[in-house]
Order: sequence, then structure tokens, then C-alpha cells
Amino acid sequence: MYKKVILKLSGEALQDDYNGLILSGHKLKEIGNLIKELVSNGVNVGVVTGAGNIFRGRIAKDAGLDVEDGDYMGMTGTIINCKAISSVLNKLGVKNVLFSALALEDVAIKYDANKARKYLKQGYVCLFAGGIGKPHYTTDTCAATRAIEIEADAILAGKNGVDGVYTADPNKDKNAKFIKNTTYQEVLDMDLKVMDRSAIELLKNTNIVTRVFSMENIDNFIKVSLGDDMGTTIKE
Repeated sequence: MYKKVILKLSGEALQDDYNGLILSGHKLKEIGNLIKELVSNGVNVGVVTGAGNIFRGRIAKDAGLDVEDGDYMGMTGTIINCKAISSVLNKLGVKNVLFSALALEDVAIKYDANKARKYLKQGYVCLFAGGIGKPHYTTDTCAATRAIEIEADAILAGKNGVDGVYTADPNKDKNAKFIKNTTYQEVLDMDLKVMDRSAIELLKNTNIVTRVFSMENIDNFIKVSLGDDMGTTIKE
């Protein structure tokens, strides 16, 4: 069982697929209940979300925006997503604090690693928004950085449409082979599309485990946190 984890959620995991809205009330409630159960099981939880439901880099490119401006727009999208999760957790009675790497004092606390560790020790869920506060880095790098800073045991990376790591995209290549266990160095050497290379480089010399699995069933996060070996395990 993992004692301290980072939940890495894609922005798409929050969006309403039926009405085209950026957020789904149903999905938010599922994620809120998932986090509540993790906390009740004694797990310290940090959360990092993507913002693909709100903004993608190609939009900036197509619109002729600067890459840096597009990155900042994506970072603010993660603040919207984390604020939504925070609101749901508040209604469920789950103590939580929203940190942002970008200054936004009326909405979130400016990120500080020492404060985050203290809140986690007190049983708060910590939501990490705003990426790492700099352009040119993805939320994968944010998840890796925050996992290191809070001394997490694992990053739980639920995926849409895939149940783990493959040698190629299984939805496009019928010859793609499933990988049950691998190392961060092998991920780099094989150029596996799990996380950005910068995130893997950060994790490869740590004791942090990354678990990649399907989040089609949201309860998979609970199962993995309790020791189920579904999906792919990546270690040092």
C-alpha cells in the first residue's frame, strides 16, 4: 500500500463528453469520492491535473499566439480544474488546500514545498495547480517535481483508452506489446510515450514508483493504491 501519492489526472478525465463542456459534474463527483476514499484509507494525496479540456498548445499555434503565452494559458487551465476539484472536496467534507505555482492569491496559496508537506502531514489533500510556474514544461514535469518535493511513494497515472505502457500506441499499432514492468532508463532508451522526457529524467534517480493503468473504472486508483498490480509499474 502506498502512503503518499500524486494523482495525475488528465484534463479530459474531467470534461463532459456528451455536452462538450469543459467539466462534468458526474466525473468531478467520482474523482471527489475517489480522493475521499483514499484519504479514509490513510493515504496522503496530492493532485496534479492537465488542462487539455480547456486549452491545448496547438490552439495557440493555430491562432498565431506565442508559445509562452499558450503555456501560461494552459497553466491557468489547471487552476480552473483544481479549483473545481477543491470545491467538490469541500462539499464532501475533505480537508484540502489549493496551491498554485502562479501568483493568484485570491484563489490559491502560492506554492511552497514546506507548506505542502506540513498540510499533507495534517491530513489535507494538496492540489498542485499552475504547473511549475514556467513555460515550456508540461504537467508531467509538474507531477514529477511535486512528487519529489513532497517525498511521495508513487505517481498514479490513470490513462484514458489504454491500460498501461506499450511499445507503441495499441490503438494504432496492432503489433504493440504490453510492458508489465520497466525502468525509467528503459523508458528513455525505448522512447516510450509515457510521460515527457524531462519528467522521466527527474524520476529516474529516485525511489518514486510510477503506476500507469486504465482509469475507465475510477476505482482502479483505489485498487492500485492498495497493492493491485494492474497496469505497468515503472521504477528506478
